[in-house]
Amino acid sequence: MKRMILVNTNNIPGREITEVIGLVRGSTIQSKHIGKDIVASLKTIVGGEINEYTKMLEQARKIAIKRMVDDAQSQRADAIVNIRFATSAIMQGAAELLVYGTAVKIK
Repeated sequence: MKRMILVNTNNIPGREITEVIGLVRGSTIQSKHIGKDIVASLKTIVGGEINEYTKMLEQARKIAIKRMVDDAQSQRADAIVNIRFATSAIMQGAAELLVYGTAVKIK
């Protein structure tokens, strides 16, 4: 299977979009871990990057992107353009990470 092209621009340099398939998306909901939350609270006192949350969000992005690509592949897309990320609080201590874009066919 050929590799899906993912871009956050409206077009792909050197390629022609021949068909717009439509919106594709992927999401995941992540919750905080009590141990990581304690470490993060301590970090806010001394400052600096909260590595525990950085790692959690990186994993969430990977999961959401894979789900979006799976959605596009199920519709026989060659690429996804205009990719965007969004987050929202679902409940205390849990957030959704959503990635979406436009699935297209290219030549």
